[in-house]
Amino acid sequence: MSVFVSGATGFIAKHIVGQLLEQNYKVIGTVRSQTKINLLNKQFGNNPNLTLEIVEDISKPNAFDEVIRKHAKEIKYIIHTASPFHFETTEYVKDLLNPAIQGTKGILESIKKYAADTVERVVITSSYAAIKTFERENDSTFIVDESNWNPDDWEACQANAGRAYCGSKKLAEKAAWDFLEKNRDIVQFKLSTVNPAYVFGPQRFDDDVTTKLNTSCELVNSLIHTPSDGLFKPAGIYAGYVDVRDVAKAHLIAFQSKEAVGQRLMLYAGKFSSQDIADILNEDFDCLKGQIPIGKPHMGVLGVGPQGCIIDNSKTRRILSFELVNLKKTIHDTAAQILKYEGKL
Repeated sequence: MSVFVSGATGFIAKHIVGQLLEQNYKVIGTVRSQTKINLLNKQFGNNPNLTLEIVEDISKPNAFDEVIRKHAKEIKYIIHTASPFHFETTEYVKDLLNPAIQGTKGILESIKKYAADTVERVVITSSYAAIKTFERENDSTFIVDESNWNPDDWEACQANAGRAYCGSKKLAEKAAWDFLEKNRDIVQFKLSTVNPAYVFGPQRFDDDVTTKLNTSCELVNSLIHTPSDGLFKPAGIYAGYVDVRDVAKAHLIAFQSKEAVGQRLMLYAGKFSSQDIADILNEDFDCLKGQIPIGKPHMGVLGVGPQGCIIDNSKTRRILSFELVNLKKTIHDTAAQILKYEGKL
């Protein structure tokens, strides 16, 4: 039986596909073009256990119908990672909200039509953005666990790109849980979601290191390329983090573990600020000393900075049963890959 992975060229998805192949699963992945099929096949060494199909636009009606129908008898598990993640738009409904919501609804409808009796588990890549409450992120009395939901309504989700992205993850995830509730008598699958905070860590392949990385890793990349006298806000970013290798591992556990059925896995290893990233880069890489900003050393979250809301993802950690990568390692590994690619290490 096979594992179906949508959006297989994504930062997280490539790690998922890699770990699945390492565990000898057969993988059916979707990408947006033949060019991406060629790239993935090359990167994964033309692995015979990897089959790739084209789904050009996940937001179109019936986008997944053909591929799900074609492979219905093979697919046992589905991991839906495909969703837009960028802030470079002002058309929030068209570019963020609708693609995320319709893509999730669409793949579930395709399962219902063609694989209702064969698909056993579905894992949706959601986000901590679907959990967080913007106004209380810095409230040290506020406890956040797997049961929390982003309270933004449809109108609030259109306030700016950040809130639109967060809203897209919340509304897409809600759509998945609602779909299952309404179709329990028709579909057989059990649902789990994976809700990571900012995702750092190395790209699955070194040749994926380009001048513009995924949104989270670009925080590291941009600081590496900020001159020592350049604009730098030590507290410019203050948020939670997790390593991409842990995120991929959690996706596998989400369909392998009985304890993960019906659960939201909140992947949140700890907190960080821009200052913490600067500290790690300056301490770990001689080639960057004197070349990038130092800010206010050791005044970030790892030092004496504010801690904000209380994160309680103890349920998730029990289900995962492995130690999450710490901030120093995930930032170090992210930066080391970039610097090696640029010939600085």
